[in-house]
Amino acid sequence: MALYEHTFLARQDLAQAQVDALAEAATKIVEDKGGKVVKTETWGLRSLAYRIAKNRKAHYVMLEIDGPGDTVAELERQQGINEDIIRFMTVRVDELEQGPTVMMRKQERDRERRADRGDRPERGDRPDRGPRRDQEELA
Repeated sequence: MALYEHTFLARQDLAQAQVDALAEAATKIVEDKGGKVVKTETWGLRSLAYRIAKNRKAHYVMLEIDGPGDTVAELERQQGINEDIIRFMTVRVDELEQGPTVMMRKQERDRERRADRGDRPERGDRPDRGPRRDQEELA
């Protein structure tokens, strides 16, 4: 059987539970056609590079699939009909990535950076700078 990475974008106004239901429906389609979903990753609500069907953001979901080609064809057919899915793409790969994908590692790195910035002093409290302009007028 062939290995695939299938990513789809769901509308921004859907709740996370609805996005999870879409991923479960995709998993069911793959399993009914004799394939297997190896891994499912939800990348969350992310901004789009350009507006698609009046959406500026979308929920991103990636599935790693091990199955025959007709499984992917049926999955794409079903997702093309679904109004909640605004885009999808399937890519055949030689091997599936072990561990978290690049997108998940990037999210972890961003969370760590935000946590590191949490102990920064407020702008007006920095010792290396003088008072802000609005504070000068009050003095």
